[in-house]
Amino acid sequence: MITRGEIIDGASTLSLLPKVVEKDYALGWVLYGISQHNALAETWIFKGGTCLKKCFFETYRFSEDLDFTITNPEHIDQGFLNETFVEIAEWIYDRTGLELPPELHTFEIYANPRGRTSCQGKLSYRGPIAPRSGGLPRIKLDLTADEHLALAPVPVPIFHPYSDEPDDGIHILAYAYEEAFAEKIRALAERARPRDLYDVINLYRNEEARPSPSVLLDVLRQKCEFKGISTPHDVSVILPHRDDLAAAWDHMLRRQLPDLVPMQPFWDTLPELFAWLETGITPEVPASVQLSSGETVIREHTLHLPLSSMARSYLEVIRFAAANRLCVDLLYGNQKRRIEPYSLRRSSEGNIILHAHDLLRDAHRSYRFDRIQDARITSQPFVPRYAVELSSRGRVTVRPAASGSIRSSSGMNTRRRIKSVNDRRYV
Repeated sequence: MITRGEIIDGASTLSLLPKVVEKDYALGWVLYGISQHNALAETWIFKGGTCLKKCFFETYRFSEDLDFTITNPEHIDQGFLNETFVEIAEWIYDRTGLELPPELHTFEIYANPRGRTSCQGKLSYRGPIAPRSGGLPRIKLDLTADEHLALAPVPVPIFHPYSDEPDDGIHILAYAYEEAFAEKIRALAERARPRDLYDVINLYRNEEARPSPSVLLDVLRQKCEFKGISTPHDVSVILPHRDDLAAAWDHMLRRQLPDLVPMQPFWDTLPELFAWLETGITPEVPASVQLSSGETVIREHTLHLPLSSMARSYLEVIRFAAANRLCVDLLYGNQKRRIEPYSLRRSSEGNIILHAHDLLRDAHRSYRFDRIQDARITSQPFVPRYAVELSSRGRVTVRPAASGSIRSSSGMNTRRRIKSVNDRRYV
């Protein structure tokens, strides 16, 4: 298991509470355990906000739940889940020392509004930052077999930026990107929660990852038809919920983000998203800042760059601001400058350069990153005049995996397959 110091350092860099980073660490290992269990690897399909954060986008909101669509309904069974997660907990502990005490696992089986069986589970864990009093922190599981899969799930890598990442990485079966995007639009239309609005607009803003609008719309129609709701065609279906969204924005998102972002720019982007979805006409994407001689665009993870810990912290602030289209107050040369951040480059001399638009001077400027004295996110939004290239990890390119490649070569220690709930046997 990684040290307490690594969690503290990560929290400092990301401007998050240590317990949030610790949970992200624990989520990675629980996902690895699920992906390596023979009974679950090809039947549990990862989805939801945590899937977006762990599989597709590094600079994103943190999420606490693990949501899965289960293709084998017999897995939503108290006995099966208890026994399976005892095995997973033992497997994780043997490899990391991360404890998931089996006696604290809970699984509540219930009937959803459609009358189908679903489950809410809770897994307590004891990580590098063990609480001195009170109960242990918990990971929530949301399991349902009552979902329509419009596209085949895909094996994707899990983002686990910690020193104990397995040599061959962590992979899990997840919703295809288009399906995850459509599911979020469907959820926004049906329940209008702040995190759904935040997710939908972030997915839309990532121009590099935008799917074909016709494919996305077809998947959305299938998802809405299955749920018995009308396919949203414009913002009118969400308009009655605007006040509720605004009232819950702070409470729902503050603990999941390094800084709370204003809701209005996200709301104002909805008409553009629906117009793109309905017409298929892609909004014009601005050109990148022109490369200087010998420059290359940097897409590496913040922790992998040769920067001081303070500079890495500034970079996380800037990357978060860029992803959320917010200006940054930069202290550089003992002068405060408000900038629109656009691109991180490596010069021919090996220096790391930030390209931005200086609002006071109304001109493009570049800044050597090792000379930045401070960086603070603001609440001032901006409309990009150049392509935003500050994401350290865009959409994952998924290649078809070889048969069995998402399983451990040795398998989980019991090598268990499930034929049915009442017929469990080793093979």
